[in-house]
Amino acid sequence: MKQQLMKSPGEMELKDVPIPEPGADEVRIRVGRIGICGSDIHVWHGKHPFTPFPVVQGHEFCGYLDALGSDVSGHEVGELVTAMPQIICGTCPSCQKGRFNICENLKVRGFQADGCGQEYFVTKADRIVTLPAGFTLDQGAFMEPVAVAVHAVERLGKITGENIVIAGAGPIGNLIAQVAQLKGATVLLTDINDLRCERAKACGIEHAVNTMSEPLDAAAKRVFGQAGYNLAVEAAGAPQTITALVPSINKGGTILIVGVYGDQPSVDLARVGEHELNIKGSMMYWMDDWIEARELLDKGIIIEPLIDGVYPFEKWPDAYGEIDINQQNIMKLMVDVNSAGTN
Repeated sequence: MKQQLMKSPGEMELKDVPIPEPGADEVRIRVGRIGICGSDIHVWHGKHPFTPFPVVQGHEFCGYLDALGSDVSGHEVGELVTAMPQIICGTCPSCQKGRFNICENLKVRGFQADGCGQEYFVTKADRIVTLPAGFTLDQGAFMEPVAVAVHAVERLGKITGENIVIAGAGPIGNLIAQVAQLKGATVLLTDINDLRCERAKACGIEHAVNTMSEPLDAAAKRVFGQAGYNLAVEAAGAPQTITALVPSINKGGTILIVGVYGDQPSVDLARVGEHELNIKGSMMYWMDDWIEARELLDKGIIIEPLIDGVYPFEKWPDAYGEIDINQQNIMKLMVDVNSAGTN
């Protein structure tokens, strides 16, 4: 089978490797579609803080069950599935509390362990999520980022009737905004890119603002009035974004960090302390988040305006090249693994 190996930043090699066989408690998936996310791009540039090389990328994906281990039941060959990418120890304090997304020994497929960037992929059966028969391959590959969004919104607590600013209108920020709206929040989504704001509106996000044209404070006052906002999500991974949120949010408010930072920000901790702000993190997801993501994708999450193109598997590096050249005008590129021949 074909496998894409990222040997070093900016260098991928298309290899022929043996088709893997599933163990007793594993399944083999014939990979269909892979999404490229912002964290993947950080790896491509050698700026992801937790990824060594070489690595097989790919963690946003879907495909068809191709083979089942001897101990696997409740599934059939041919099912459309995706899979959670976490590899956990199951024994650390976090795992014992059920919070395996912050396992002390966590490895994530595509980052600290090889991902699904190959024609056939083997994973534990308890990691897979079966998808509705009517799902498209694109919907299946979007399960992972939507699960990120669901988990982030859950970390904010009860948001029905709340005002919330989401900074960063890339795919994750867009999806968080969609989930928050579906749960009854009034959302202001901000970015510094007109195209991303236009895509947000195409996804049904009413208030999407370019803060280069309308500053955050002015936009928040226009959308929320004197009430301001108590909740914010930093989904850009940009130092200037968290720097802007800290003085703008209401006293006692909560800022959730979802973005991945290549460059470390400088935060006004004096203001954080004096205003009793809460700064929280959000790390990946739990299985319940995937189940809810499946329901939301089936009932209302809009993804089509986020997809800019689909590259054949053997041209994956070209997708990164397009992103590098045209970064400001691209939301999401997909990789079609089915276009590569099978061995």
